[in-house]
Amino acid sequence: MKTLQTIFFLFVPLVNSAPPIQQESLQFYEYDTDVTMGSLIQQDYEMQSKDIRKDGTNVSLDTSLRLQGDDSQRDVPPTKDTNLPTCLLCVCLSGSVYCEEIDIEAVPPLPKETAYLYARFNKIKRIAVSDFADITTLRRIDFSGNRIEEIEDGAFSKLLLLEELSLAENRLLKLPVLPPKLTTFNANQNRIKSRGIKANAFKKLTNLAYLYLGHNALESVPLNLPESLRILHLQYNNITTITDDTFCKSNNTRYIRTSMDEIRMEGNPILLAKHVNAFSCLRTLPVGTYY
Repeated sequence: MKTLQTIFFLFVPLVNSAPPIQQESLQFYEYDTDVTMGSLIQQDYEMQSKDIRKDGTNVSLDTSLRLQGDDSQRDVPPTKDTNLPTCLLCVCLSGSVYCEEIDIEAVPPLPKETAYLYARFNKIKRIAVSDFADITTLRRIDFSGNRIEEIEDGAFSKLLLLEELSLAENRLLKLPVLPPKLTTFNANQNRIKSRGIKANAFKKLTNLAYLYLGHNALESVPLNLPESLRILHLQYNNITTITDDTFCKSNNTRYIRTSMDEIRMEGNPILLAKHVNAFSCLRTLPVGTYY
C-alpha cells in the first residue's frame, strides 16, 4: 500500500506541472471559418476570460494571453510591436496571414515574419509605401477582388523576395514598379491601358514565367517581354496591332522563343492572320481570331 501511495503522489505533481498550450506559437484566432483549431482556441479564451478579472472588469485579450503565472505582466499595456490586433482580425499561422472577406479598407499592420499575405475580397483602395516598408520576408501577396485604384511609387521596392503578386479584379489604371524576382504577376480584370505600362516594366523581370493581363483596356502588347515568360494572357483587351518585334526579333530569323508555351489573345479587335511574321519565333500560335 505504501508503494502505491508513493507512486500516486509522484504522479500528481507531474500532471499539474504540464506546460500550458503555447498560443503565441499557433497565432490562430477566431475568424469566419470552419477551422477546428481556431474554434477550439476561441473556446479556450472564452473559458479563461470568465475566470480572469481585474478590478471587476475582464482582463484584455493581450493580457490574458501572457504567461498566466506572472502577475507582474498583467499591468503592462500592449506595445506597438504586438501582432495581436491584426491577428485577432485576421488568421495568422506559420508565417501566413489570411485577411479575406472582412471588409478592411487598408492593408493591416503585419507581423514582421510574414511570408504570405492573402487579403482577397475586401475594400482596400490604396497601397502605400509604408504598408510593406518593414516586411521584407514576403514571398506571396494576393489582393484580388478589392477596390485598389492607386499604388504608391516604391510600394513593392523592398520586397526583394516576392515571387507571386496578384492585383486581379481591382480598379488599376496603371501598373506599379514590380519586384525583381517575380515569377507570377496577375492583373486580370482591371482598367489598365497601354500608357499605364512603362516600356521596360517587364524587361528586368528575368524570372517572370506567368503574366496575366486579360480583361483590361490595352491597345497593344506590352513591350520587352522577358525570355523567361511561359504563359501570357491578353484576352479581351482592345489590342488592334502587333509588330514583327512584339514577340520575335525581325532582324534575327533564327531566333526562337523557347520558353513561351501559351499566348491568349481572343476577344481583341485584331485579325491575327494579318500578322503571321509576328509569330515566326513561337512554337505555337497565339489563341485568337484568324479569319
